[in-house]
Amino acid sequence: MTNWSARSWRERPIQQQPNYPDKAQLNNVEQQLKMFPPLVFAEEIRALRRQLGQVSQGQGFLLQGGDCAESFADFNAPKIRDTFKVILQMAIVLTFAGSCPVTKVARMAGQYAKPRSSDLETIDGIALPSYRGDIINGPEFTEAARVPDAQRMVQAYHHSAATLNLLRAFAQGGLADLHKVHKWNMSFVAANPLKDKYLQVAEQIQSALKFMEVVGITADTNATIHETQLFTSHEALLLPYEEALTRTDTLTGLPYDCSAHMVWIGERTRQLDHAHVEFMRGIHNPIGVKIGPTTKPDDVIALLDALNPANEPGRMTLITRMGAENLAAALPAIVRKVKSEGRHVVWSSDPMHGNTVKAENGLKTRNFDAIHQELRQFFAVHQAEGTYPGGVHLEMTGEDVTECTGGAYQISEQDLTQRYRTQCDPRLNADQVLELAFLVADSLREARQGRG
Repeated sequence: MTNWSARSWRERPIQQQPNYPDKAQLNNVEQQLKMFPPLVFAEEIRALRRQLGQVSQGQGFLLQGGDCAESFADFNAPKIRDTFKVILQMAIVLTFAGSCPVTKVARMAGQYAKPRSSDLETIDGIALPSYRGDIINGPEFTEAARVPDAQRMVQAYHHSAATLNLLRAFAQGGLADLHKVHKWNMSFVAANPLKDKYLQVAEQIQSALKFMEVVGITADTNATIHETQLFTSHEALLLPYEEALTRTDTLTGLPYDCSAHMVWIGERTRQLDHAHVEFMRGIHNPIGVKIGPTTKPDDVIALLDALNPANEPGRMTLITRMGAENLAAALPAIVRKVKSEGRHVVWSSDPMHGNTVKAENGLKTRNFDAIHQELRQFFAVHQAEGTYPGGVHLEMTGEDVTECTGGAYQISEQDLTQRYRTQCDPRLNADQVLELAFLVADSLREARQGRG
């Protein structure tokens, strides 16, 4: 790493970056951020790497989820709490089904930047710069709102710090108690139109909790009943922000991006000789890379060579986002190549991005059945190849939104306008997320049994 620095990405071509009109302001903001305290700490990041190392060896499962793009306007405690709750609810179902630890990583406290397919957005013949997330510009379709504003990075930092503070309080302050989480799940099952399908799992969890109480494993005697550990993540898209929050750990002398515990490179910015790969290869966080349907096996190996040359377990997560119609054909060759090379990776499925469609009313949506189908195919491919399906990556919210169609409550395209609140892409609501958890539980159980 002698030829790497936190600034060396600036010498490479770069995609998906804003053009700030006020360069002096940008420089001042970067210097200001460099003086701010880190949002997360190196030892926390190392703890996540250790857990993901276990997942890569088939001894755990990664649950990663949260907002498509966090919003300054929707920043409030109930929203943070509700998403935290639904992550915990999913985790307890998957922990029980897989009989393994579930590592919980939220797309929160920093998911403020979004890549876009076009630099311009056109409405009624008027073209303006695309909205790229609240850390860059505003969602309002006005010329003033769409001008990139570097000061928004400071606002994103403070919002992230406050979110992290609340998440830590929730995780340690009793909200994560297993008995509470299970009561929430029982309420979900009781009200769900398909409750008979999920009741058996819910009752088995209830029996397990009662058994633990009988033998003396309670919140009073075991902190893991009462508390949990939640890590944060986001796409490391806006590199001036990520560079400014990169710190050298005093214990190890190694650089860490202290904006989040885990960061990932998107499908649009993973060019081998470009800025994002250059930046990510030098930091010591766990790294994710999004893998689309046109990805070649050799491309994946080249990325692994660049980002994890020592082949360390826990460093790399490959996040497939291929679409229900493409995954079965596109993924096996990649899995086979990575396996034959002996690479240590966490295989995770993002079943959201490849299944985005436009409804008749023009709103972007995703269908629950397509999401579930891609997940089933993901598990099936790994079963066929003798590899381990180690995680899921979801755009989701704890709110009662109507952005994705289908599910037990049969949200239709006509229902989308009732509560369509996303800043960018459609998210699964709380009921759909939990329904998916119960459905994925069967696939995870089979995958775990296949390894035992």
